[in-house]
Amino acid sequence: MHLVVAGDHRLLLDCGLFQGLKPLRQRNWDTRVADPRTIDAVVLSHAHIDHSGYLPLLARQGFRGAIYCTPGTADLLEVVLPDAARLQEEEAERANRKGYSKHSPALPLYTVDDAQAALRLVQRCDYDRPFTIGPFGTLLRPAGHILGSATVELDLEGSRLVYSGDLGRYDRPILCDPAPVPVADVLLLESTYGDRPHPAGAEADLTRIVRDAASRGGPILVPAFAVDRTQELLWMLRRLEQAGSVPTLPVYIDSPMAIAVTDIYRHHPEECDTQMTRALAAGERPLDPDKLHVARTEEESKAINAVRGPVIIISSSGMATGGRILHHLAQRLPDPLATVLLVGFQAVGTRGRALEDGAKEVSIFGEEVPVRARVERIDALSAHADSDEILRWLRGFTRPPRVTYLVHGEPEGATALAAAIRARYGWNVEVAKDGETVAL
Repeated sequence: MHLVVAGDHRLLLDCGLFQGLKPLRQRNWDTRVADPRTIDAVVLSHAHIDHSGYLPLLARQGFRGAIYCTPGTADLLEVVLPDAARLQEEEAERANRKGYSKHSPALPLYTVDDAQAALRLVQRCDYDRPFTIGPFGTLLRPAGHILGSATVELDLEGSRLVYSGDLGRYDRPILCDPAPVPVADVLLLESTYGDRPHPAGAEADLTRIVRDAASRGGPILVPAFAVDRTQELLWMLRRLEQAGSVPTLPVYIDSPMAIAVTDIYRHHPEECDTQMTRALAAGERPLDPDKLHVARTEEESKAINAVRGPVIIISSSGMATGGRILHHLAQRLPDPLATVLLVGFQAVGTRGRALEDGAKEVSIFGEEVPVRARVERIDALSAHADSDEILRWLRGFTRPPRVTYLVHGEPEGATALAAAIRARYGWNVEVAKDGETVAL
C-alpha cells in the first residue's frame, strides 16, 4: 500500500493485507490509512490479497472513490474479495464455537457485505489506454504476473512515477511476458526474489513427485494459490499426461475460488500467450487434466476424504493459512504415504513455512497435528520475476530513473537487488523503509 499525495489529492497504489507473522497480521486491525474518506482513488496492480485485500476495510471506513484496475483484475476481485471475507467469517465462527479465540467474541476482519461495498467502486481500465485521475495521468501496462496484473504509470506536472506491482516472468505458460516501460523519474520496484534466480526444471520436479507418489500409492496435497498457481499446475499436469511423462491420476480442485478463477482465465484470451490462445481457439481445454474433478460444495469437498490411493488434491490457501486445504492437511499429514507439495513462496509465520522448515507438528483448528507426510517443494513455479528477470525488465528503460525504491521484499532480497542494480546499471537505488515519506 503506497499513498501518493499531490496537493489536496490523495491516491493509493494497491491496498493489500499483511500476511505471515502475527505482529504483521495484527497491523490489519490497526489504523493504516488516515481518514479514508479523503482518498480520491485506488489504483490496483492486481488482485492478489496482499495487494487488494484491505479494500473492504477501506470501504467500511468511508472510502467512496473509484478503484481502477484492468478488466481481468476486476473479474478476479469479484471472486477473491468475497471469498476472503467468507474465510474470515468462517474462522471467527469456528473460533467462537470451539472456544480457541483469545477474544470473545471473535470477529472477522471484514464481512462479505464489506467486500461487496468495495466491488461496487471498481472501474475497469484497459491496458495501454491512458486515463486521468484528478491531476494524475495514468497508464496500465501488462505485468505478466497473474491475469490482469499491471504496472502503473502516474504522470503529474511532467514527473512520472512508475510502480511495478508484482512483475511476472518471461517465457512462462498461459500469460504474456511483462511489457517494458520506457521512462520513469521515480520507480517503485518489487524485490520478492531480488536475492536469487529461480531454479529451472519445474516439469522435471513435478514428474518425479507425481511418479513417486503414484508408486507409493499415496495422495499429493498441494496448497496452491487459487489465482495463477492452480491454473499453471493444471496446464503442466495436462501437458505431462499427454506426453506420457506421468500416470493419469484423479485430480481434485477443492477450492470454489480456484474453480471460478480457472473459468475467468478461459474467458480472457486477450491476455494469453500464443500457445494458450491457439489451444482455446481450437476448442481445447488446456487447463483440464484427463481425470479432473471439481469440488464446489462442502459435501463434494468432504467426499474427497474417502478417496484413497494415488490422487492429487489442489486446494487453497497457498500458504496453508486458511481454506479447505486445512481439512485435507489435518486428515492426511499423519499419513507417511502422503506428500505435501509446496509450489509457492511460504511467508514466515505461515503453516506452509513451518512445513517447509521441517516442523514435526502443526496447529490446525486449535489442535496439534503430527507431520509424517513427505514434504516436497518446487521453487520454479513462482509467478514472481526472479533477480535476473527483474534486471532484464529494467533494460526496457531508455534512461535511468532519478531514484528507484525497492519494495515488496524481505530485507535480504531487497538489499541484494539494490546491489545488483547498482553494479549492473549504476542506478540510484534505495531500499524503501516501512512508513517512510519521500518527496517525488
